[in-house]
Amino acid sequence: HVQLVESGGRLVQAGDSLTLSCTLSGGTFRSYVMGWYRQAPGKEREFVAIINWSGSMTQYQDSVKGRFTISRDNAKNTTYLLMNSLTPEDTANYYCAADLNHSWYTIVTYKSLEHYGQGTLVTVSS
Repeated sequence: HVQLVESGGRLVQAGDSLTLSCTLSGGTFRSYVMGWYRQAPGKEREFVAIINWSGSMTQYQDSVKGRFTISRDNAKNTTYLLMNSLTPEDTANYYCAADLNHSWYTIVTYKSLEHYGQGTLVTVSS
């Protein structure tokens, strides 16, 4: 079965940059739409960004547009989330997500993917 393993989360200061990584196993990586979600303490999990199979299309949550960049390396079975200009409001557990069976239109519309990792914690101090 599909497994997603995130890495890269740590404590940083406001204004810093950080890159998260996620590796997929148990499936053909290039066939999956990949995404990132986050859950802040006391809040529901929210969509952050998604990227299509080839990396030619992306979607972002409004609050991260211009600061975060999602990318993928199909040769390494890995997707990345580059986060710039971090603020304390970005503090959350960040989850990698993957979807094999839904169309790009469906995923963009509903912002829900099939599989999720265990998360990596990003803490931004002020």
